Amino acid sequence: MTQRFEDTFLIQNKLGLHARAASVLAELSAQFDANITLFQGSKEAEGDSVLALLLLESSQGKEIKVVCEGPDAERALHAIGSLIADKFNESE
Repeated sequence: MTQRFEDTFLIQNKLGLHARAASVLAELSAQFDANITLFQGSKEAEGDSVLALLLLESSQGKEIKVVCEGPDAERALHAIGSLIADKFNESE
């Protein structure tokens, strides 16, 4: 049985999910044995695709749902949630 974990996070950094943040998120997502999908409104993106993440247009104050499925799903969700909470390691 495939493990599935999901949660909703608030984008807090000033620039939202811009190019550098999307790149960091995609690199992090690729480290896990899990299918990671992000949803913002009616849009969805695979977690390891920088372009798809940018097309979510997730600006500051928007909520995104993160769904992780697979052997590393729980660890992936925790790591992604921490990255978002830490404002993608940005000072602003």
